[in-house]
Amino acid sequence: MLTRKQSELLRFINERLKETGVPPSFDEMKDALDLRSKSGIHRLIMALEERGFIRRLPNRARALEVLRLPESSSPSAPRGRFEPSVIEGNLGRVRRPSPAHEDDGPSIVAIPVMGRIAAGTPISAIQSRSHTIAMPPDMLGSGDHYALEVRGDSMIEAGIFDADTVIIRKQDTAETGDIVVALIDDEEATLKRLRRRGASIALEAANPAYETRIFGPDRVRIQGKLVSLLRRY
Repeated sequence: MLTRKQSELLRFINERLKETGVPPSFDEMKDALDLRSKSGIHRLIMALEERGFIRRLPNRARALEVLRLPESSSPSAPRGRFEPSVIEGNLGRVRRPSPAHEDDGPSIVAIPVMGRIAAGTPISAIQSRSHTIAMPPDMLGSGDHYALEVRGDSMIEAGIFDADTVIIRKQDTAETGDIVVALIDDEEATLKRLRRRGASIALEAANPAYETRIFGPDRVRIQGKLVSLLRRY
């Protein structure tokens, strides 16, 4: 699964290769995606290479090869003018068939695990659906949910540890004080406590070793709110 910027860059490289046989320069990529610096292009290319969408050819300047395009390029229902999101696909509740009678108890809900989320230094945005986990409905509440595997220690004072699995309700708004999945600049995803400071948004760690990061409201998109947590011992 790719972020909007990653998808745009992949399409731009693929179209340029088809037209000219030569990949675009970093300056051309930066201008096409309206980024401020080439460092953002470097991050996007590394993310595409890690996910197996492109390959950098050795001993050749500007040598890029497109290995595949996202499956989402196949026909799908129109999305309209929704905000970009790294959380896509079937996220709702997938109920397992009841083996016997309806009154045997509440159905188990299968929640898709959508990859890893950083609770520390932000990492490239969320990967792809890997498997599902079974959850009782009373741990979820209403709405659509997905799960993420935590990497990092910046939320330990909120009781969230490295290798925990967090259950997120998909939503694009949050109140100050909520622990949220935040997408920064359409490139980085992180798990932090949201604080509103005037017109700015602060993403606050729950570990004094990490600084609070402050952004303009146009740089942060809420991808969901923490509602539950799983831990294995």
